[in-house]
Amino acid sequence: MPELPEVEVVRAGLEPAVTGALITGVEVFDARSLRRHDVALGDFEALLTGARIDSAVRRGKFLWLPLRAPSATAAPDRALVAHLGMSGQVLLRTPGEPAEPLLRIRLSLDHPVHGELALHFVDQRIFGSMAVDTMQPTADGRAAGYSGPGLAPGSPEPAPAGAWTALIPSQVAHIGRDPLDPAFRATDFYRVLARSRSGIKRVLLDQKVVSGIGNIYADEALFDARVHFDQPAGSLSPATARRLLAAVRAILLRALVEGGTSFDAQYVNVNGQSGYFSHSLNAYGQHGRPCPRCGTELVRAKFMNRSSHYCPRCQRLR
Repeated sequence: MPELPEVEVVRAGLEPAVTGALITGVEVFDARSLRRHDVALGDFEALLTGARIDSAVRRGKFLWLPLRAPSATAAPDRALVAHLGMSGQVLLRTPGEPAEPLLRIRLSLDHPVHGELALHFVDQRIFGSMAVDTMQPTADGRAAGYSGPGLAPGSPEPAPAGAWTALIPSQVAHIGRDPLDPAFRATDFYRVLARSRSGIKRVLLDQKVVSGIGNIYADEALFDARVHFDQPAGSLSPATARRLLAAVRAILLRALVEGGTSFDAQYVNVNGQSGYFSHSLNAYGQHGRPCPRCGTELVRAKFMNRSSHYCPRCQRLR
């Protein structure tokens, strides 16, 4: 499943191409990709057609595009929310390009700088989705997630500065901030760890506590911090908790630089290119190989219907 780095790579690729673009057409080829769309809000295609996109925003693994009417100057009260699921892809295409075999939704865009574009939502397993959702204020009044610098030169004037930044889609409001979010509060994170009896990896994967971390980057961060995946979170010393959070952030940033992790053709950026962080993995999927730190053979253990990968010497359960 795409995690924070992969979704951020997609967001960063979309942002300059969609910000300020007018949605001129919507085609839904598989209604299963709309299962998270609330029909009480209205028809998906009708809600999008004629709307203008203000930005591309991300929190954790969720991506959304704030929407407004072409002549509106007030804050957008709706957004197009995308979740990639296990195999979803958001691709930028030129009009007239052949459709991918697994194309589920296509948006036609008219950008004031880049001209006509097409946004394709492709999904093999159909665990991903798109939905139009209402926006609500963030609980702390701060920016809802990470977004780019804004409209490109020559684009129509955006809504007033900050008008939509502190609004979040209702489908995303329940998840915690991610470790790279400027509004993420480390003290709150440490407080949750200190009170938890759960294993530390379970806490890292709890999207309500901290979003964007999945199995791959949890294993890598725990390896870097020398922490066993089943170590009770509340037993971590303050120094170890700080070391772990630093490792999480370093791993996510390094993965971003390398374009995310691609094991197959299911994860690609908006141009269809794969990331190469898989060549930098120290723990995840490396069982049977020597630990790059101490030479002990790395092992794999069952964990929550998946696996954890770790060094039994460097990451002892204490």
